[in-house]
Amino acid sequence: MSEQARVEKSDEEWREILSPEEYQVLRQSGTERPFTGEYTDHKETGVYDCRACGAELFRSDAKFDSHCGWPSFFTPLAGDSVVEIEDRSLGMSRVEVRCATCDSHLGHVFEGEGYGTPTDLRYCINSVSLRHTPSAADL
Repeated sequence: MSEQARVEKSDEEWREILSPEEYQVLRQSGTERPFTGEYTDHKETGVYDCRACGAELFRSDAKFDSHCGWPSFFTPLAGDSVVEIEDRSLGMSRVEVRCATCDSHLGHVFEGEGYGTPTDLRYCINSVSLRHTPSAADL
């Protein structure tokens, strides 16, 4: 991952550049409804970037079919592309995944679910948090 400068914007600036749905998920830690996102069953190769700031987050070769209703990845692009923080909202303990560049909410990561991926992790990410950039082979 190339070194990317930290992106900081005011709440008003985020509202100007994000749609209401993007803002609700990325800046207010919302969640899109399952099986509604554009990347849930997406198969093209390439990179999935943060929709808010454009930072590279995940590669298509780490995406897998978890049938959970959201795009799933077994690892981020690089260890420093996302930040994982404890989330005790909704009366449960989970690990939230945020963009390391702009601190936008992406989704959650779960461990030990038995998917047979190389990491035994499932990064469950909202489609609205991502933008896909196709690989050169797909252009």
